[in-house]
Amino acid sequence: MESEMKTNLQFVDLLNEWDPFKLKNAHYDTEIADTIQAIHELDQPDKLAKRIQSIYEFSFEKTIPIDQCLKIAKKLLAIKDNDSCAI
Repeated sequence: MESEMKTNLQFVDLLNEWDPFKLKNAHYDTEIADTIQAIHELDQPDKLAKRIQSIYEFSFEKTIPIDQCLKIAKKLLAIKDNDSCAI
């Protein structure tokens, strides 16, 4: 359980750094929570990228290019994979 919490904090840090709309000190809390839930449900980068894109688009009514979403999805899944290997 502790490692899962640590992993979730890594997700939060990465997503806060990402700041796709360059809002500086943006409050992406809802989007980050939804994205973390998606990470736990999905294992394929392309599916996760599409989910991330739709989560942020729903909130901000702007579309993030799918290649940016795919890049962050791969980083997030790498963190997830590292956690599952560390048992």
